[in-house]
Amino acid sequence: MGVAIGIGLREGRTVDPVVGRSRAVAVALMMLLVLIVMVPQTAGAASRPKVIPLPDGFQPEGIATRGNDFFTGSLANGAIYKGSLRSGEGDVFVPGMPGRVAVGLSTRKNTLFVAGGPTGNAYAYHARTGEELGIFDLTNADSTFVNDVIATRDAAWFTDSFNQQLYKVPIRDKGKFGRPKVVPLTGEIEFVPGEFNANGIEAARNGKRLIVVQSNTGQLFEVHPRTGKATTIDLGGESVPSGDGMLLDGGHRLWVLQNSIDTLTLIDLESDLESGRVVSRTTDKDFDVPTTVAESGKHLAIVNARFGVPSPQTAKYSVTQIRKPR
Repeated sequence: MGVAIGIGLREGRTVDPVVGRSRAVAVALMMLLVLIVMVPQTAGAASRPKVIPLPDGFQPEGIATRGNDFFTGSLANGAIYKGSLRSGEGDVFVPGMPGRVAVGLSTRKNTLFVAGGPTGNAYAYHARTGEELGIFDLTNADSTFVNDVIATRDAAWFTDSFNQQLYKVPIRDKGKFGRPKVVPLTGEIEFVPGEFNANGIEAARNGKRLIVVQSNTGQLFEVHPRTGKATTIDLGGESVPSGDGMLLDGGHRLWVLQNSIDTLTLIDLESDLESGRVVSRTTDKDFDVPTTVAESGKHLAIVNARFGVPSPQTAKYSVTQIRKPR
């Protein structure tokens, strides 16, 4: 719709140049005001959907982001779903397969790494095409749960919740990978048999240090990648029981999801990683057993695993987006 505004002068009348300019400015201001009124106040304000639905029965657990895109994996069959955090639209990116499981996810450049849970395996896919780049046999242990993964510049690191060890998959040039290695966890961490121990994992100092959360004790550990030695991070008497997925933001702000209590905890770490303090704990009405977290700009994307829901094969699942709490 157009708006016409005119100021007429009688034919043959002489107008002082200064007055003419003043009237021209007035006309411009009037037109600007009309346009401001006409343009909706929400125009240009890019809004993100708070809740992004996933396919019914998908049974998600892990999440990773690449710009404004997100990936989440299925515990049911290892499928990978890819969607937009801007529009909320998406589709199955990697079809599920019998016997596969997808738990934690991490992206590095064009590669998406996936932890395989009780299969003892891990997988790598091309983040743009979905092409399978590798299958890694991490362990042949009778009881295992390859839970989470973080990809650094030269390796993808995986936790095992039932075995006191990490797995390292070296990253070579041109999308090639080295042979997986087992790195025993030593030092101050102690696993409890039959419980979920090491869970979420993050990398600090450009991959020169790792951070691991132990779900059953709520403790955080700094881990040396080469030796596997784990040192407790002193939280001043605080802990993060049921700690699951983590996100290191800016080198010292560590987000930890506590799944069973629907809580996102922010910890400010000291530069030496020897200690930290709990800054805030955030809950949200749309959290429903949130398990993992990833970032996109000033937002966090959190996947709701809904553990314990009746009929998980047909239940509804979603990703929740929130602005980063302070």
